[in-house]
Amino acid sequence: MSTVYVARNPRVAARILDGEMMIMSGRDSTLFTLNRTATILWQWADGTTPLDRIVEQRICSEYNVEAAQALQDAEALARELASHEILEISDQPISEPAVLRGDRQ
Repeated sequence: MSTVYVARNPRVAARILDGEMMIMSGRDSTLFTLNRTATILWQWADGTTPLDRIVEQRICSEYNVEAAQALQDAEALARELASHEILEISDQPISEPAVLRGDRQ
């Protein structure tokens, strides 16, 4: 599996409530509720930390899960959130989210 980087889209509204992240899409105002594991992913999606490191250091250390399966699940979740323009995914570090660079998806 290649290295994957994820970054939060700054054009979404996000608030943590009882350990779960509530996110409203800036594209279509859809409301997403992330469970505690997905919330960890969201919080650490800084664009410079590889997804496998987030999974290993933040998710696997908190939950008793197999790293390979956790990474596969995290990548699927990241891709789903990216399809709603909540996260950006790249095979290189993301210094500035595409939405701020003016990229079109």
